[in-house]
Order: sequence, then C-alpha cells, then structure tokens
Amino acid sequence: MENQDARQVAVIGGGPRGTSVVERLIARHRVLGDSAPALIIRVVEPHDPGPGHVWRPDQSRLFLMNTPCLYPTVVPVGAPAASIAPAPVGLSFDAWRDRVVAGLVPGLDDDDAAECAGLASRDFPSRALYGRYLAWVFAEVVQAAPSSVTVVHHRNEAVSLDRNEPDGRGDGSVPQGGREWRIMLDDGSRVDADDVVLALGHLAATLTPEQGRLQDAAARHGLQYWPPAVPADVSWHRLPAGKTVLVRGLGLNFFDAMIQLTEGRGGRFSSGDDGRLAYTPSGKEPRLVAASRRGVPYRAKADLDSYFPRSVVLRYCTPERALAFRASGVQPGFDHDLWPLLHRDVLWAYYSTLGRTAPAGLLTPTAAFLTALDAALATVGPDWEAAAGGVIARSVPADLRLDVEAQAHPFAGRRFEDGDAFTAAVLAYLDADAAGSARGEDDPLKMAIGALNAGRAVIKQAVADGGISASSWNAELRGWFEPLVEGLASGPPPLRIAQLAALVRAGIVRFVGPNPGFGFDPEAGLFRAASPWVPGDSFTARYLVEAMMPANRVSTSLSPLMRQLLQQGIVRPATSMGEDGIPVTSDGLDVTAPPYRAVDRSGREQGSLFVIGLQLTSVQWGTAIAAQAGVALAAGSRTLLDADTIAGAVLERAAGRTPGELADELAAGAVGSGY
Repeated sequence: MENQDARQVAVIGGGPRGTSVVERLIARHRVLGDSAPALIIRVVEPHDPGPGHVWRPDQSRLFLMNTPCLYPTVVPVGAPAASIAPAPVGLSFDAWRDRVVAGLVPGLDDDDAAECAGLASRDFPSRALYGRYLAWVFAEVVQAAPSSVTVVHHRNEAVSLDRNEPDGRGDGSVPQGGREWRIMLDDGSRVDADDVVLALGHLAATLTPEQGRLQDAAARHGLQYWPPAVPADVSWHRLPAGKTVLVRGLGLNFFDAMIQLTEGRGGRFSSGDDGRLAYTPSGKEPRLVAASRRGVPYRAKADLDSYFPRSVVLRYCTPERALAFRASGVQPGFDHDLWPLLHRDVLWAYYSTLGRTAPAGLLTPTAAFLTALDAALATVGPDWEAAAGGVIARSVPADLRLDVEAQAHPFAGRRFEDGDAFTAAVLAYLDADAAGSARGEDDPLKMAIGALNAGRAVIKQAVADGGISASSWNAELRGWFEPLVEGLASGPPPLRIAQLAALVRAGIVRFVGPNPGFGFDPEAGLFRAASPWVPGDSFTARYLVEAMMPANRVSTSLSPLMRQLLQQGIVRPATSMGEDGIPVTSDGLDVTAPPYRAVDRSGREQGSLFVIGLQLTSVQWGTAIAAQAGVALAAGSRTLLDADTIAGAVLERAAGRTPGELADELAAGAVGSGY
C-alpha cells in the first residue's frame, strides 16, 4: 500500500533523461539516509522505462549508434563523478557490456549476449543493445532504492498537466488538501504530484509548409510521402523492390534507411580484392536517389581506440579560455571570441598531422613550418589568422591546404554535366572518406575533425545558460557552425560510408546534387528532385522519404501534452531579440537557470515544474548528445549534472531544507558505489 504522506514526484518521459532523473533521486536519497523524505516516483512512459521510445530493444539491430561502446553512459561514472552522490548502479555502457561478456548480467537473450561478445570498446553497437542497457540500469536502480522510495511505472502517455491549487498562485507551495499538479493520462486516469519533471525527449511535430504541400500532393495523386520519423517507427517493408525512391537527407537517418532497404532485405556486403566493400543485391532493393543541401553524406567517424583522437590536444579552445569571458562578466560572440580559439586548434591538428605523416608533400622542412605556424597561431588579436595564412601559403601546396568552413560545402561552385557525373564525384568522395577513417590518427582531415569534435564539448559548456549573446547564438552558432560540425563530427560509423560506396558501385544508390529542390511535377504526376548544380538531370518517383527526425521545436510539437501546456500558458517558448529588432522564437522552452524550472506565459517561475533534455535547446546547445562516460559533468556529461541538480531541488522542497543544508548532508553521507 502506498504511503499517502510520501512526496509524489512525476517524471514524464522514461527514456535516458528520465532514467537519469530517477537514478539521481534515488542516489541522493540513499546518501541522505534516514533524514530523507519518503518518495513515490511516478514514471509516465508508454514504452519500457529506460530505453523509452527511441532506444527500445525490439528494433532492428541494423540500426547502429553513431558513438562507440566506450562513449555513452546514463549514470555518473569515473573520477569526475566523485563530486556528486554515487550512483547505485555505476556502470557505463561499455562496463555493462564487459559484465555481459563475463556472464554477470542474467536475463539477456542469446542475440544480446552474442552482440556484446562480438564488440570491442571501439566498435559501434546497435541501438537495440543500448536500449537493453538502459532497461537494465533502470531496473537495477529501482531495485537499489531505499525502502522509503517507491517507483511506479505508468505505461501511458500524459495528455495534460494542470495545477490543482484553486488560486493558481504558482509560487511553488503545496495547496492545502492535495498535490500541486494533476496529470491526465491517455486512458482517462489521473496522477497527482507535488513535483513534475518534463523529460519528454523526441516529440512528433507538424510539417513545414513545404512538407505539407508534398503530403497534400501525395494524397491527391496517389503517391507516397513519408514524413520525418524515428527510423524504428517506419514500415520500411512497404517500399517496393525495384522502384525509385527519393530520399531527402544524408544524415544519420539516411544510413538507417539505406541499410534497412539493402542488407535488411537480404543483400550482402563483402570485401573486394581492392580492399573496398562490394555489394551483392538480393533483388528486393528499391533504387535510392538521395539528396541534401551539402550534396554529400555526413563524414564517417575515424577508426580510433578513443572517442577523441589521442594526438589531439586542445591548446586554445580550453575550458579555462572559453569560460574566461563569463568569469570576467563579458558575454562573448561566437564568431569574434570563441571560434578563433577552436579554429586555431583545428588548424594545428591538421597541419601537425600532415607534417608527421606526409612531410615530403610540404614546400619547407616540417620542423621549420610547424615552428612558424605555432608562433603565428599564438599571435594575440585578430592578426593571428593572416599570420597563419602566410606561413601556410609558403609551406603547403594549395591542394593540401585546409579551409575549415569550406568543408561544409565540398562541391561549392562546381557544376556537373548530369547525375552520373555528380554521382561519380560523390563516389570518389566516399572512397576517400572511408580511406581517411581507416587511417585513423594518421589522417590530417580526420584529426582536424577530431579537434572540432573535442572543441564542441568545450563550446557547449561555454555557451550554455546565456554564455553568448542571443544574436550570436542564432546567426553564428546555430546559423553556420552547427551545420558544419554536425556534418563533419556527428557522422556514422566508418562501416556505413564504405557500405554506401559499395551500394553506389552496385547501382543501388544515386545522388541528386547540392541544394536540391523537391516538388510535385504535375505533368509527370510524380515527385521530382533536381539540383541547380546538376542541370543535365532530374529524378522522378512515386515515393519520397524524409530521412530526418521530427523537428525538435516546442511551438510546432504535435504532443497533446506540449500543446496543452502552451495553450494553458503553463509553459512558453523562449524568445530573444534578433539583430533586426524582431523577436526570435527559440526551439526550446523558457526556463530559469539550473535546475531549469519552467517559466509560464506571464514570466513567473514554476517552482515545482522542471525541464530536462531536448526541450532545453533555448539554453543549451547539443542537447541530443548522450552523456559521455568518465568526463567532467559540466562538459561531456551535462545531462547527468542537470538530472542531479533537478533531483537536489526536488529533495530540498520535499525536506524543507535550503540548498546549502542539503549539500552539507550529502557531503557528510557520501559513500562509494556498490558496483
């Protein structure tokens, strides 16, 4: 029987972020011991808690993560986590995988055990297996909860959230005679709570006007338009064999579609005599015609035994330098203040690797070149770039020089006679990218990308919570840098690029060209895709697939809960003033500083309503990236720090303690993890 006097905490969303909140509540509660208040934690999640929707273990094992086993965790692990309450289950994904291989994790099926046994720390696991880890962690954390903590899973979707208090004060107090919040579920039942954490993750979204027109054309003319979706939700078997399918998007969702429609239909990849992969069709594949603004896929990860290259050491874009602006009370701009730091590190990573691996290609002795470049990069003020450019011009042939920003548009300014010519150019690009990944630490471009990726973690820390101006956030960080770093550093496992090249050689995949246009051709009665840079060709099809996730934008969400919260004014999107004086609406919610309490329509802080995860894009950059195992919580494990801060605020309210009092109790009671 439930303790009616226990504090009721509702976590809406039981995916990785919700799991982290539950884990932090239990971890902090364990440390506080007998002084901690009784809790009932209600997890509202229509899928299994832990994996939630995106990571559910029943999806195809062909869907891979784009990070290696050694990277992700859903709980704090390692020395950097020593400053917070120890996790009751302190295992990263890779540590859990090792325990599976050792036979120490019961209850897994043969496929899970076999996949774990076939993986090394540097390999890329399936999303299904990561979902199994998340489910295991959730179950173990719940089992480790003290007797005064009860976790209840409501296998439902929350459809509305309202205050119970009659006067709607919104001051964070518990109303007399009841709980503060009333949550209605999709089966008509009701959950009351004192505190609510929104850990909603990916939500369905309305289509853009262009997407709406394509969907309307499909309905009127008997075509098939497949809108943005989670890949595991798509019925890929409905796309017919032998038919042309237009695919918009060459990011991570594209590779999920690609592999499901080829290897997933019985095709086979094998190593050719030239060391490249070859593809043997099953005859069940459609013909894929793919396009994106860049014209080419995301670049593959390098083949490394670490997440960041061991040879890359950030000397300029360090936390000390990037956070110095905030410490001195200055709000920097990205282009003016932060990018020059990271740009220096990227150039050094590239040219130092080039000098080490291909010194014969330089015009001057390597040692002299690198000494001069090092001095130029150290130039104070804006003249550093011209100084470095002069050194590079004297020492590096033009075809070996790196233009970092041009990597976002590798075919910019080039025209192609027809689709065959463009596809041949992309194939050469893919083969070169696969070869670069195979060289790992010895590939200059991959090391430059490695520096970008390492710097991204520092930039995330520096720009969070108002770390740069709103105009710089919108026009610079999100405007040009995000597409650049996503296309270079957020790519698929190396295997996927090699497989794509094999599919191109087999005639299964072709490419439209950069800056493509998609529309309905009324004369042909079909969808058409064409690129202005490939004037000699265009492609038509009855099928058009959007290879992308639904837009992560709260104002266009189709979630009944999010729509109700916005309509009732319980939450609001964050807005900022653009450089032209026109307000800019953020993708995320308006929240306070950590612990990220929601702000309502009138600007009031909601004392007992917290936000974590994807809806924090208004104050955090890169919220979709998982927590990294064993690194500083404020950097690569920010979501775990957010969960810990929220858990602390919930327990403070429940116990009637100040933040300082609770911190002292936690410090006094901290003990080592049992794992």
